[in-house]
Amino acid sequence: MAKITDEMARMIAELRLCYVATVTPDGRPNLSPKGSLRVVDGDHLAFADIMSPQTMRNLKENPYVEINIVHPFLRRGYRFKGRCDIFTEGETFDLVANELWQREGKQYPVNAVVRIQVDTALPVRSPAYVFNKGVQEDDVRRIWLERYGVQPLPTSEKQS
Repeated sequence: MAKITDEMARMIAELRLCYVATVTPDGRPNLSPKGSLRVVDGDHLAFADIMSPQTMRNLKENPYVEINIVHPFLRRGYRFKGRCDIFTEGETFDLVANELWQREGKQYPVNAVVRIQVDTALPVRSPAYVFNKGVQEDDVRRIWLERYGVQPLPTSEKQS
């Protein structure tokens, strides 16, 4: 059974921005944002190395990684843990690099592609859902949009 659900894949496609946690050779944490996260298949994620020399050094020493993606207004997301492989050419490299270049243009170099074999995929939820019984996603979205000073779209204008 695939570890990456349809809902996880939908959120990744919508947001793309994630945070990748690695460990330096001296055991210190390293957290790096990535804007190219994509689902490869039900058990693999991938992102492009555009400008992450420390992340890449860390992964070459220790291939274990955690990736977090959280929707800022829904206050929920997912955490993925697994082991990575690094590609500088081939099918996986081409898949991720070409998608990025089609979407963003070729101004971003793709030095490598990191593919993660997902061992664990778990939800991340805000305490807003736990401590406010019966709260719905729309309520949480409205509250956080208001906190950021953003006016939510009327229901009839929301995209599905």
